[in-house]
Amino acid sequence: MRDNEIEAAWHGLASCEQCSIRDLVLFADLKGDDFGIIHLPIEDLWLPVGAALYQPGQAAGHVFTVREGLFKLEQYLPDGNHRIVSLLGQGDVAGLEAIVADSYEHAAVALAPAKVCRIPRDVVARLTPKLHRQLMKKWHEAVQRSHECTRELSTGSARQRVARLFLLLAPESARHCRLFGRDDIGALLGITPETASRVVAEFKRGGSVTEIAPNIFERNLGALDGIAAEG
Repeated sequence: MRDNEIEAAWHGLASCEQCSIRDLVLFADLKGDDFGIIHLPIEDLWLPVGAALYQPGQAAGHVFTVREGLFKLEQYLPDGNHRIVSLLGQGDVAGLEAIVADSYEHAAVALAPAKVCRIPRDVVARLTPKLHRQLMKKWHEAVQRSHECTRELSTGSARQRVARLFLLLAPESARHCRLFGRDDIGALLGITPETASRVVAEFKRGGSVTEIAPNIFERNLGALDGIAAEG
């Protein structure tokens, strides 16, 4: 992470054993004694919207567990445009390539206020035998998430893509979801920002979603499911 991008971020030492989402994260299988192996600091970082964890080509010195918020993984294209290739939410790991490569492949940028744990690559390397199952699980989840973005968010009409996005942004049990900027919606779904704005406005008028605060929506899951499945 580039320090000038997160000057506003508060950070401190993470308490891994007391982590409220420990069952979701990379260290889920570690026992009490295992934490004694960790000699380098694992930091809690708060990031505002738009802050980048890392950029493509940057030296890969850490992996990051997402504790709160939402991130986009972004590729920059030769023509100057960009494409969002995946989304990362609570429990996901950003920068897994640091385990096997010297530099990051994508940009990871906060789409919502976020909290992450920054884990030095050397800590992961030292714990690899104990982390093997979770590492394989996180790699698999990352591949699944990328495929899901391609399958669900890059096919069908604009209405279908936006409906599927609303369904993916939070689990069914969650009452609300946070939507991000229309430029990012367009980059993720492969539609123009104007089309994204038009479809969201249409959903609001039709009652498929209700905006209860800026970019915070209640979802009519039945209506969104119907739109997502339109032939």
